[in-house]
Amino acid sequence: MKKKVFLNAVVAGLLVFSGTGTAVFAHDEFGGGEEKGENLAGVELSVPLLEGSKNVGNLKEVAAVPLKQIREVKNTTGDVYGYKGYAYLGTHSANGGGGGVRVFDMKNPSNPVEVSYFAAIPGTWQEKVIVKSVNTPNFKGDLAAVSVQKVDRNNPNAKGGFALYDVTNPAQPKELGFWEDTSGSRGTHELYLTVQGNNVYVLTANCYADFYSHGEKMDVNIVDVSNPAVPKTIYEFDPRDYIGEVSNENYDGYNWTDEEGVKRVAFAHSVKTDVTGKTAFLSYWDLGTIILDITNADQPVYLGRTDFANEVQGAAHSMDLAKGGDVLVETREVFGPTRDGFESAYGYTMIYDIKDKTNPKLLSTFRTDFTEKIPGGATVHDPKVHGNTLYLSHYSGGVRTVDISDPSSPVETGVYIPSKSNIWGVFVDRNYVLASDIGSGLKVLQKNSGTAKGETK
Repeated sequence: MKKKVFLNAVVAGLLVFSGTGTAVFAHDEFGGGEEKGENLAGVELSVPLLEGSKNVGNLKEVAAVPLKQIREVKNTTGDVYGYKGYAYLGTHSANGGGGGVRVFDMKNPSNPVEVSYFAAIPGTWQEKVIVKSVNTPNFKGDLAAVSVQKVDRNNPNAKGGFALYDVTNPAQPKELGFWEDTSGSRGTHELYLTVQGNNVYVLTANCYADFYSHGEKMDVNIVDVSNPAVPKTIYEFDPRDYIGEVSNENYDGYNWTDEEGVKRVAFAHSVKTDVTGKTAFLSYWDLGTIILDITNADQPVYLGRTDFANEVQGAAHSMDLAKGGDVLVETREVFGPTRDGFESAYGYTMIYDIKDKTNPKLLSTFRTDFTEKIPGGATVHDPKVHGNTLYLSHYSGGVRTVDISDPSSPVETGVYIPSKSNIWGVFVDRNYVLASDIGSGLKVLQKNSGTAKGETK
């Protein structure tokens, strides 16, 4: 990989972003304190709140299951993923981490049973897990890719990166391989597992790898895991090589001064592909969602990116696709709604037409109305699309469902807020909705009757 030389060096820790010199911390690493989401107290409600219409009118909580303790430690949850009748819950960094991925048998959605765990690596936490069936000359079965981050970035005894497991039998996971991030960052924050025929790849979002390594390593890697025992990096994405507004002079891997002279933040937070595995979407904070053609995974082609108005805090956190891949849903995580020179707003959802991926066009935005009701938890987090319904995790704002039959006019159709809500992730699997509550574990929401237009059970 080519070495970068920064003409305007910045000392780590002295990260000033606003034009007036006010420190604005965009993400957990440089914000100090606990991992984002962990420090939200949640809102105590006398009973869970459930309201809505269409398919969510009859949505009800059918299970709320806490995590078992490992090593007599109470772990908090990360993201949630469903596959072949099992729920996979990542865990967070509270109480020293080491909680691994928890596997729940969902044969009876009203009684999920925790049957196993894996990747419970001391000194690390495992937020994201993706599971897919693969068939290569080296491995055939169900493969799980798990993000691994160090709780203490400077711990010499911990390794960050991602782990690979055979979960063909989810009750008996088997470790296959490990890919180590050597950039000096905590490791892989989010990742995505994608399949192109006999080729299997993991895309990584190693937040701040570029910054900590002074350009020696990049935030986004494409790793060939067709042989899970021997993961091999085949590509690293450097925004300086593709985006004219980004150069060594105005970007150090984290701090970025845009073409209007606005001081912003840019780093890879999340990665995903379309169903073909040939188009990648990189959620790159104030650089927006970057779109790559990865038909040739070792030689990606830059297509385009989403953009923000000058007064909008960027913070492209994660995304999903709708309308057969022609519509992109982008969630923006903004905990600090007040910043000089910008609109006053917590993070909200932006919906783009990407039929022409070289020129994404903003169709609409979706904002909730509970900013004053739930201070500190009023930002959107992750999106999942199922048919014409958008499901959003909203921390203390719970799970929100939005009708996007007309993407230019999204309409909120339901809200689920459990007591002390702190919803990190959401996933739609068959006829139920899985939600990971950071403090209390797995929530299962059953879709009993009624179906939104275009949605199948």
